[in-house]
Amino acid sequence: MSQITNKIPVAILGATGMVGQKLVTLLKNHEWFEVVCLAASNKSSGKKYSEAVQRRWSQQESIPDTLADKIVLSIENDIPTITSQCRLVFSAIDADKDFIKQIENQYAAAGMAVVSNNSAHRWTEDVPMLIPEINHHHLQMIPIQQKNRGWNKGFIVTKPNCSIQSYVPILEAWKKYQPKRVIVSTYQAISGAGKTFETWPEMLDNIIPFISGEEQKSENEPSKIWAKIKNNQFELDNSVSISANCLRVPVSDGHMAVVNVSFADNPSLEDLVSAIQNFQNPLKELNLPSSPEKFLTYFEQEDRPQTRLDRNIYKGMGICVGRIRKDSVFGWKCIGLSHNTLRGAAGGSILNAELLVKKGFVT
Repeated sequence: MSQITNKIPVAILGATGMVGQKLVTLLKNHEWFEVVCLAASNKSSGKKYSEAVQRRWSQQESIPDTLADKIVLSIENDIPTITSQCRLVFSAIDADKDFIKQIENQYAAAGMAVVSNNSAHRWTEDVPMLIPEINHHHLQMIPIQQKNRGWNKGFIVTKPNCSIQSYVPILEAWKKYQPKRVIVSTYQAISGAGKTFETWPEMLDNIIPFISGEEQKSENEPSKIWAKIKNNQFELDNSVSISANCLRVPVSDGHMAVVNVSFADNPSLEDLVSAIQNFQNPLKELNLPSSPEKFLTYFEQEDRPQTRLDRNIYKGMGICVGRIRKDSVFGWKCIGLSHNTLRGAAGGSILNAELLVKKGFVT
C-alpha cells in the first residue's frame, strides 16, 4: 500500500452523545483522520459544539479547541453538506434502529464510507460486523453490498456489542481446541449505558441484574463474527453454544467476563495459556495507529485482571485474560476484561476505519 500523506476528512454523526464525545477526543490528533463535521439531532443543530454538549460533556479531556466553536449540523437535513466535505462518517447515533438504518443507508448511498458503532445494521445480511483481529476478511462483503444496493463508493460496516469483546477474542485464541459450550457472565460498566455516576447516582452501591437485549446480543453475535462467506453471503457459525448473563455493576468503565467453557478436544493448562500468549495478531504488519501492541495479554497473578488497574492496557485497545483454571463442570474457566468505550465502542470503530483505509476501501 502507498503511504498515507493527507488526512482523510471525516464526520461524526451523533457527536453529542457519550460515544460521539469519545470519538471527538480520540480523533483529536489522529494521524490519518481529521474531523471536519459534527452532526447530531435537530435539537442540537445550529449550536456551537461546546453549547450543544454543555452540562452533558462526560469525558475527562476537555473539548478540543478546534471543535468547540464548530457549528453542529443536522444528521437528517444536512446530508448534502456533510457528504460534500467528507469521505467517511462515524455513526454514533443514539435513536430508534429503523431511523439509524435509514440515515446510515442515505449516507452510504451518497458515497460515504459509514463506520457504525450502532446495532441497527449488525444483522443486515450484507453488512460486515467486525472485530478486525478476528474477521477482517469479512471486508470481502463490501463489493457485494455495493452491488446489491447499487452504491458506487459508499458502504456500511459496523462493530459488535461491547460486551462480547471481553470473551470472544479468548475463544478465538482457543478455536483449535474446539470450544463447544460456553457460559459467560459479564459485569458491565455504567458508561455502557451512556451514564456516569453523576448522572446515575442510583448505581452507587448497587448491581442491576438486567440489561435490555444484552444477553441475546452476547449469545448470538459471535456466530456472525465467526461466519464464513459462501455464495456471496454470510454463513453463520453456530458451532459454539453460548449462554449469557449480563449485569450492570457500579464501575465507570470496563466490562469483565467470567467464562466457563467446554472443549471437544482436551487441552491442558499449558495449551490454553500458550494460545493466549502466542496469539498472532493478523493486523500487526499493517501498522494501524489504534491497533494494540498485543491483542491478548495474559496475567499470571491470581487477582488480575482488575477493572481499575487493567482496562486501559494498550490505550484501552487490548484484551486482558487471567485466572485460567480447571472447572469441575465445564472443563475450564477464566476471566476476560476489555474497555467498553475504547475497544468496545469508539476505539473499535476507529480501528475499523483504519483497516478500511489500509485495505484501500477509503482513499
